[in-house]
Amino acid sequence: MSSKEKKLSSIKTPRPEDLSVVIATDCGSTTTKAILFEKTENGWRQTYRGEAPTTVEKPVQDVTIGARNAFREIQELSGRKILLDSSSDASPLIARTPENPDEGVDIYVSTSSAGGGLQMVVAGVVDSMTTESAERAALGAVAIVMDAISIDDGRETYERVDKIRHLRPDIILIAGGTNGGTLNHPLELAETVLQADPRPRFGETLRLPVIFAANEDAREQAKDILEGKFAFEAVENLRPTLENENLGPARDAIHEIFLCHVMSHAPGYDKLIGWSPVPIIPTPAGVGDMVQAAAKRNNIQILAVDIGGATTDVFSVFRSGTDDEPEATAFNRTVSANLGMSYSVANVLLEAGVGNIRRWLPFPLGREEIQDRARNKMIRPTSIPQTVEDLLLEQSVCREALRLAFIHHKRLAVGLSGKKEKKGIADFFAKSNEGSLVNMMGLDLIIGSGGVLSHAPDRRSTAFMMLDAYQPQGVTRLAVDSIFMMPHLGVLSTVSAEAASEIFVNDCLINLGTAIAPVGKMKLGEEILLVEGEGIETLKMKCGDLTRLDLAEDRSIELKLTPLKKKIDIGEGPGVEKICKVQGGLAGVIIDCRGRPIIFPEDWRDLVSLQQKWYDIFGLIRPQN
Repeated sequence: MSSKEKKLSSIKTPRPEDLSVVIATDCGSTTTKAILFEKTENGWRQTYRGEAPTTVEKPVQDVTIGARNAFREIQELSGRKILLDSSSDASPLIARTPENPDEGVDIYVSTSSAGGGLQMVVAGVVDSMTTESAERAALGAVAIVMDAISIDDGRETYERVDKIRHLRPDIILIAGGTNGGTLNHPLELAETVLQADPRPRFGETLRLPVIFAANEDAREQAKDILEGKFAFEAVENLRPTLENENLGPARDAIHEIFLCHVMSHAPGYDKLIGWSPVPIIPTPAGVGDMVQAAAKRNNIQILAVDIGGATTDVFSVFRSGTDDEPEATAFNRTVSANLGMSYSVANVLLEAGVGNIRRWLPFPLGREEIQDRARNKMIRPTSIPQTVEDLLLEQSVCREALRLAFIHHKRLAVGLSGKKEKKGIADFFAKSNEGSLVNMMGLDLIIGSGGVLSHAPDRRSTAFMMLDAYQPQGVTRLAVDSIFMMPHLGVLSTVSAEAASEIFVNDCLINLGTAIAPVGKMKLGEEILLVEGEGIETLKMKCGDLTRLDLAEDRSIELKLTPLKKKIDIGEGPGVEKICKVQGGLAGVIIDCRGRPIIFPEDWRDLVSLQQKWYDIFGLIRPQN
């Protein structure tokens, strides 16, 4: 190390206003992705990107080796010297100094899922109340919920015991019983966990952590039951009353255990944390932080998805205001651990059904052929499509994986079940959800990320997949994460929210366009919507129609949308016209009058012909007749 070079780990966290060069990594389960962020004359920008295989497995077994390799690629691409000549367990990065501003970086930050996803079992008393709250706590703490156990789930005790024993989770969360309420039920759950005696997934000598977030009056008895065999930790009741949900303490405990018991098992992780002055956060937490920051800064409602090979994460920020807090918003994150594009593709096939996947194809393909191709993808998860048919089949699977994961998300993104309201006694005891917080008509922006969306050969096909899967209503912008940068920006926001926001707008999000979709009672072929605007031809749209207006990313136009039927709603109420400014994008402005849900013909030959027409409207390649 020369006299001018200083190790980055020896420099304290700089102030946001002193930052000019930041390097961030996401140490994933298979790939470590490094990104260089720089403050330029035009503001903060993402300038260079490097990646390398994550090195947590034999023969290397040191996550820092993969990080160094990704740093080296950035150094080669940028021409900026950022690595020390000598190597040691300390940070290999050069600290940027006033004397040497053209070398090194100001700070290193990182997200990580290199130790694998956090896998949990949650247990509660009532499926639609405390168990649901426990699921929200776990999912919000970036966990994969392997199973949700409830006393009223219809299973016998021995079945619950057998299930827990064979799952081998990383953490078990027990909830149930309001403070001052019953002791029997939460203690019954503790006894069930004791009987199951599950072994931890990592570290055979470690005791499995059990978080008790139930009736506070049952803590000591639960501790007596579990402490001998488990790493017992009691936190505040996550449902202290029927009217209140207190997820924070449970989520904090889960997050702490994630850092100590899961990520720490990635070889070399102890060295990696010494390279950064700020905590390394889980990858999904980085995405969630960025989604929340964008929603707050722009005062919009957002739905975001990250679809991977094994799981699909869905994030949302929707308004949940009440008379007391009209501006309140709710953030929800769910992970569908059995829905993905490679390792879990057979699960998508099983859950969606071959018919639902085949309905998105613009060419005929037999049931057995679809099944065989999906199985080949599962046993060769790193393969990429070699033909147009393979690509379009993969994108059809993507539509169904997104659709199913969204159904799962809507089930958990709800108001509190069981809370007291001014209703009759029959209403109080009726079992029902308060309704999903997901309001598609009020949704402002949908963001897609993950290989099949971010790296699609044509950005218009990304918009097409998201349009079909989510079927947005009213007027909704569509965007895609350009290179899966949101985790890096999420952790960057912890040191400079302004820099993260600026890069998010300018380099992360690629505008795909705006979708316009009327909803309401309609029949195929009848006129339902009049579209007028300066510089465009007036359109009379019929039910079943789909069209696009080419409009560049940097342009927007004002449109007047007039329902032609009293029951048709475009965002202002049934029969009420809407005047709005719409943003362009790579797919332009999409006017989708196919119905919600989309109306499909019954005959498969008609369906193939219709899909071919839709593909042609988007200008996408497809097999020719």
